Amino acid sequence: MKAMMLTGIRQMEMRDIPEPDLVHSTDVKIRMSVMGICGSDIHYYTQGQIGTQKVEYPFTVGHEGAGVVVEVGNAVKRVKSGDQIAIDPAMPCRECDQCLAGRHHTCRQLRFLGCPGQAEGCLMEYVVMPERSCFPLTGKLTPDHGSISEPLAIGVYAVKKSLVVKGLNIGIFGYGPIGMSVMLASKAQGVGKIYVTDIIEERLKIAVKEGAAMAGNPLNENIVGNIRHKEPLGLDLAFECCGKQEAFDQAIELLKPGGKLIVVGIPEFDRWSMNVESTRRKEISLQFIRRQVDCVDDALEMMKKGLISIENMVTHRFPFDKTKEAFDLVADYRDGVMKAMIDF
Repeated sequence: MKAMMLTGIRQMEMRDIPEPDLVHSTDVKIRMSVMGICGSDIHYYTQGQIGTQKVEYPFTVGHEGAGVVVEVGNAVKRVKSGDQIAIDPAMPCRECDQCLAGRHHTCRQLRFLGCPGQAEGCLMEYVVMPERSCFPLTGKLTPDHGSISEPLAIGVYAVKKSLVVKGLNIGIFGYGPIGMSVMLASKAQGVGKIYVTDIIEERLKIAVKEGAAMAGNPLNENIVGNIRHKEPLGLDLAFECCGKQEAFDQAIELLKPGGKLIVVGIPEFDRWSMNVESTRRKEISLQFIRRQVDCVDDALEMMKKGLISIENMVTHRFPFDKTKEAFDLVADYRDGVMKAMIDF
């Protein structure tokens, strides 16, 4: 089968590798249909690592996937051959202290698609996953919904951890696919006004389509001053979704006393910094987000019921053999890209 593999910094090759076989009775073999390109894939593509997780070449990235079941182990009951499914890329051990505490996303022995040292990604024609990672696509759900359920689940989880309630005014700093997922999940929960920032004008236009009260570019305007003018008392919640220190600082400055900052973005640096007086005097709460836990079903159900629409998220599509072009587009933030999809 074909696999598109990283072979160096910003280098990628299509290679022939053996098709995976079922190993366990609960395994499911999937023919890939579509894959979304994630920011973490781009980190590995352009930097060769995220923190201590370093790529050893060749390596296959990719974890936002959907496909068709082609074979199942004899103990599998959740799906059958021919089913279209969403793939949860996380494969926890289910036995460690974290798993037993319901924290599968911080499993001590976690294997995650496209994560160096854990598992090859799904940027290949076939993958084998455990039954628990397979979620049937029913009703009007398409492979695109299945693929996007992965980042959307992170948005759903971030909103859940923020304890958002109806009517709260929030800020989303960084409006890539994760920022958009946070917005979609927040809207589904009935938040008040949503203020969005990003440095890509096309993304800000999408935010306006989705109902943002304000969508501003920090390169061209005084974000803090403009939002403060509209919300003189400050924001109830702020979501940092781009991994930038400037966005972190703006969020802290705009939060009202007792506000909460939810950090979802993955930075390319090693340490965050914060203003002691602002955070201490306002008694700001800080919540970091690590992927998601048990929110894939919620994300799929919200899309199925029409509570969340992804029609404005997918902006670009590429065939499998043009994957490098897609990665270069996303890495360089060209052509107003929000979410680029690979069609197998």
